Amino acid sequence: MSNIFKKLFGSLSDKPWEKKQIETDNFHQGKTFDIPLQTSAVIVIFGMSTVLFSLVLTGYLYSIPASQDTRYLLKPNLLWLNTSVLFFVAYFFKKITNDLKNNKFEKIKSNLLIVGFLSYIFLFGQIFFWFQLMESGNYVSTNNYFSSFYIFTALHGLHLLGGLFFWGKVYSKVNNLKKAEVINEQKSINALSLYWTFLLIVWLVFFLTMYVFNDTVIAWCKALLS
Repeated sequence: MSNIFKKLFGSLSDKPWEKKQIETDNFHQGKTFDIPLQTSAVIVIFGMSTVLFSLVLTGYLYSIPASQDTRYLLKPNLLWLNTSVLFFVAYFFKKITNDLKNNKFEKIKSNLLIVGFLSYIFLFGQIFFWFQLMESGNYVSTNNYFSSFYIFTALHGLHLLGGLFFWGKVYSKVNNLKKAEVINEQKSINALSLYWTFLLIVWLVFFLTMYVFNDTVIAWCKALLS
């Protein structure tokens, strides 16, 4: 009888979650879930920027029933070129991540320099594209399409400038470090790579929505909002 009571009260007093927590702690070797400060800052920027870009895109989509499709007035070659430049930036950031893992520090410096060069190409390409639009008589006030186009690309350009400032600080540090010390900037480099991935995703959403699949988007929005 006493054994029955021991088993009964023993099962009632058990705390299975403690065993589970001990197993988890042993698996992580007592470490806590830690996000680097640089990555945390980038995530906060992601959140605020996503809301901002979403508002601009929503405003454009809401205005579609009252507007005309004017995407054919754009010069497609430069848009495709700028998009490919951002893909190359993402490719070189991937190489930088692999170089960090393999301790190829000299390649990290050269690839970071290429990333900055490509980013400036994208920025100047976008400015040149604006001048082309204005020369053809298409301004912010021309219609809803171009007002959304200018606002969206301007916001993206400002975020790119912020990224270039961040890139300049990281590159100047890495360039002045010895080979073995480059690993100390790993958190900053990873955060920078994450930021550029966000810029690529935002640009792709804009590019696909307002140019590549613009006809389909217009048809959907007119059906939903009319």
